[in-house]
Amino acid sequence: MIGRKSTLAMVGAAAFAAAPTALALGATSKGKTRKVSVNDNYYGPSKLTIHAGDTVDWHWSEDETDVHDVSLKTKPKGAKAFASDPLAAGEDFKRKLTVPGTYKIICTFHEEEMKMTITVKKKPS
Repeated sequence: MIGRKSTLAMVGAAAFAAAPTALALGATSKGKTRKVSVNDNYYGPSKLTIHAGDTVDWHWSEDETDVHDVSLKTKPKGAKAFASDPLAAGEDFKRKLTVPGTYKIICTFHEEEMKMTITVKKKPS
């Protein structure tokens, strides 16, 4: 006959043994966050390659004075359109990209010079 303490010890040991697997699965399903700086009339970097499920975080530089936005000009089929509000120094705009393909981003205030391309690849198995 197994006592209450023994049962609790076995349940605790099983949960502990499963924890590394659960943590590893959670880490891969969450995706990474990639930073893009928003500067006077350019995004840095202007080309970015990520995996499906990763998040892009556009950050307006602290010394930034001009107002800029992040606007999706073209997207892969099945991807949802997005655009940030006009933002300035120290602000952020984040978007999780889940559909593989090419995303063309522009600032609607500086469309000719301020653009970037994001390539989203399928998540590695």
